[in-house]
Amino acid sequence: MNEKQRGLLLRESDRFPPPQGVRLSYGTAGFREDASVLLSTVYRVGILAALRALKTGRVIGLMITASHNKVSDNGVKVADPSGGMLTQEWEPFANALANAPSSQDLVRLINEFAEKENILLDGSKSAHVLVARDTRPSGEVLLDAAKHGIGSIIWVDARDMGILTTPQLHWMVRIQNKGLRGSELDYFYELSESFRCLFNSNPNNSKLNDWDNQLVVDGANGVGGQKLELLKEKLNGLAIEIRNSGKGEGVLNEGVGADFVQKEKIVPCSFGSQDVGIRCASFDGDADRLVYFTVPSESRNRINLVDGDKILSLFAIFIKEQLTILAARSKTSKIAFQPRLGVVQTAYANGASTRYLKELGLEVEFTPTGVKYLHEKAAEYDIGIYFEANGHGTILFSDYFLTVLQPIYWELSDISADSEPCKAALRLLAVSQLINQAVGDALSGLLLVEAILRHKNWSIHKWSELYQDLPSRQLKVKVVDRTAVETNNAETEVVKPPGIQEAINLETAKYPEGRCFIRPSGTEDVIRVYAEASTQEAADDLATSVAKLVDQFLGAGSSK
Repeated sequence: MNEKQRGLLLRESDRFPPPQGVRLSYGTAGFREDASVLLSTVYRVGILAALRALKTGRVIGLMITASHNKVSDNGVKVADPSGGMLTQEWEPFANALANAPSSQDLVRLINEFAEKENILLDGSKSAHVLVARDTRPSGEVLLDAAKHGIGSIIWVDARDMGILTTPQLHWMVRIQNKGLRGSELDYFYELSESFRCLFNSNPNNSKLNDWDNQLVVDGANGVGGQKLELLKEKLNGLAIEIRNSGKGEGVLNEGVGADFVQKEKIVPCSFGSQDVGIRCASFDGDADRLVYFTVPSESRNRINLVDGDKILSLFAIFIKEQLTILAARSKTSKIAFQPRLGVVQTAYANGASTRYLKELGLEVEFTPTGVKYLHEKAAEYDIGIYFEANGHGTILFSDYFLTVLQPIYWELSDISADSEPCKAALRLLAVSQLINQAVGDALSGLLLVEAILRHKNWSIHKWSELYQDLPSRQLKVKVVDRTAVETNNAETEVVKPPGIQEAINLETAKYPEGRCFIRPSGTEDVIRVYAEASTQEAADDLATSVAKLVDQFLGAGSSK
């Protein structure tokens, strides 16, 4: 690091002193905290993003958002060149940067890290970081701090993309690193065109008796509702009504949004008896989660939830059907192709959904909790589908799959563009364009759900009845030290402390269709308990009894 660079870092970092008594940790959501203590952290993540851009020689993203958290919170996270999350190898450096006590300590850390990673800080290379924020009032000043951080590294510049959903920024990073145009207009164009292709590929022009075009969307009073207002102008065939768009008096994520709907299972604000029987959907605050629901008659504010597990099932059915049609193409085809389709879940996926997927003949894999693990496992397949029950997920298509599928489509279209195998190939290509392969995206996910429901002529009620969820209960138990619990087998088995897994097994065996696991929280000293059984009373009892076991093995605490 030359003196010019050192001086710039010292001057700029002095403008953003770290808050006293606050220690932050970078996780799946990046850094997230009350917005009032984040100025220094966001500035320093700007530096990290600039270093990452120099290291990779690619475009990096930085997003200011706290997703489904309350409006007074905010956060910051980095998007890697693939459009995915920051590599885990850099997370310890992120923590060290955020918690460095002084400007001198900060500069020393940067210098040591740059030398270890062979990052030249002499201005010999230029790089770019795309930055954006959601609609939170604190976002503007925090974004300015991020720009100062990026500008603290010589010849790295911040490109302000404005107010975006989190998935939009991730998409832009991924697309621009492929050498393609990646503006917001390009995003809307790709989604609307691929949706049109799928929407108009109704098999055999069959009559739509069960599907209807009416859809009401809860925008969580956030950025997603505003972006859907723009996107829907480019769509034909759907009558979308957007509520809680953020333009009225509602508060971001307060009594609205996918997180609220999925956890509370009650109608969000602005919904009620007038919506009985209508297909409804809900985004979270930064539009990276999507769930559907209906309002039953005499609901007393309750809803029928169609969560991420059912979205995964719908996507898996459709993809499998297209692959089956494609496999039946003429034996005279010159291109041999047997793609591998996989579905990836965590232990929190409802057991009924896993059983249903396996009965379809699908390959189902489990990973530890966290999008980074799901995404990594899904990328091992030619087509990998992952979703969490909370509505975050996507579909990944390997480069190999798309490289082979495109000439197959050309070959089939030369023979007969109206043949079902040709249409199936076209649909798969359209899905690969419509779905956001960087991260879960409520906007693109919504359009894919709508296209598939129309294709299959399904009502939301038929979709919801694919399988019946097993009743479940989640509890958390306060403990002195959460690290005393170690798990394996995708967090479904406890290996430490000895004896507790055997006790859990004995308790679980008492309940029909019982399933239970425990895992340490990633952020607080609690152990999380998840239980399923054939009835809600049984699931409640199983969760409570296992929570007591945790308390016995790990010390005094309380469950809730």
